[in-house]
Amino acid sequence: MLFYEPLFLFVFAPAVYLLYLLFGVRREARSLILILASVFFYGWSEPTFIFLVFGSIIIDLVVGERIHSNDRSIMPRKLWLMIGVATNLLILIYFKYTGFIIANIDVLARSLTFSSINIPQIALPIGVSFIVFEKITYLVDIYRGVSIPAQKFSHYLLYVFFFPKLLAGPIIKYHDIARQFDDCRHADRSDFLDGFSRFMLGVIKKVLLADSLATGADLIFSQDSSSISFINAWLGVILFTLQIYFDFSGYSDMAIGLARMFGFRLLENFNMPYIATSITDFWRRWHMSLTSWIREYLYFPLGGNRCGERRTYINLWICFLASGVWHGAAWPYVFWGAYNGVFLILDRLFLEDKLKTFPAWLANLITMLIVMAGWTIFRAHSLSQASDILLAMMQPWRGADDAVTIAPEIMIMMIIGLVICIAQRICESLYQLEWRHLHLRYALAINSCLALLFIAALAKGLADPFKPFIYFRF
Repeated sequence: MLFYEPLFLFVFAPAVYLLYLLFGVRREARSLILILASVFFYGWSEPTFIFLVFGSIIIDLVVGERIHSNDRSIMPRKLWLMIGVATNLLILIYFKYTGFIIANIDVLARSLTFSSINIPQIALPIGVSFIVFEKITYLVDIYRGVSIPAQKFSHYLLYVFFFPKLLAGPIIKYHDIARQFDDCRHADRSDFLDGFSRFMLGVIKKVLLADSLATGADLIFSQDSSSISFINAWLGVILFTLQIYFDFSGYSDMAIGLARMFGFRLLENFNMPYIATSITDFWRRWHMSLTSWIREYLYFPLGGNRCGERRTYINLWICFLASGVWHGAAWPYVFWGAYNGVFLILDRLFLEDKLKTFPAWLANLITMLIVMAGWTIFRAHSLSQASDILLAMMQPWRGADDAVTIAPEIMIMMIIGLVICIAQRICESLYQLEWRHLHLRYALAINSCLALLFIAALAKGLADPFKPFIYFRF
């Protein structure tokens, strides 16, 4: 069930919200309504996996209590933490990476013995990567003393299943939202207005912009890459660069907006990443919840920057290699993570300082070229396709007979997307110049425009086939 489907927009969401308002007089009732709605939301899409998630939740709660109760003995606490983390990782590895691992073993086996291995087809639960990372966060934070175990089973159940952030994050730490689940305050009118405005913006980004851009990007990336032209290579990469931003940030807007409508505040996940002036700056702005998770739960345990310069570089590279693996079980994701790790190391060595000596627009242009080269690897079906497209992007003289014709409306959406990305830089400058009162003065006009575009997005969504979020199965 996607947020912009008619079933969600016209049946599920209104029904849940009305129940929340009508019967949520008491805090316990509001919590129960949200739990039942969230479990139903997940079960609607993944009925076969819901018991697996329930079972892992019970294991987390037992392990969390053991970690907390053994606070005087270091080894048992570490052992329980290892059991809890390993259990969650095994779930992720089995469902997400078993096929990939066996497929690579099969390639090796056939090259040595000419015999093949049967590759199992394992269905991937929705949002499994986000769920597992949040559950690991819960256990590690108890071990570190940052938070205490969930006081109620319902609190942890809601933390795992909370439907606004269930499909694709943002990744939430338990201690960041535990008090909100405990209070479960009744949403007021401002919560609804602010939340619904944010939700409308997310739907507009996803349906009007991302899905339109996806049509052109898919068309180019589905052609024979060995004969792709210079123009089509750049066009496809630009279209995907805009698509993935509007798709993922659109989901984050929807998730944050929905949560706000029910009175909850989720942390931001994007901060205008395409105005970044270095790769380090880009990763401070893009998918901030994942970057924060990698820093706190992988980079610091590896030693961070406390073990010498060489070890710091190795740790950085390992973290972003892991980020690539987390994104998907395919070699392009692995190389994409390694690629970003290399440029983060270069940033620490000299690149970030060098970029600071350039004008902001030039530093941004260089950064975006690096980012787009990475998105090419990320989007490509294979490493050979990625290399073909990257090679074509560096050969202005390269042409092709099978040039792709992009529909005019897709080009219009690309221009709108580029304008929005440029406008973000202007908006940031205006905000810094204390022009924040403009939001209040033009709130009605802005929301009126959002409402009109939201209606247009709904019409488009009903007319066109649904395209799932890029991060839908991550």
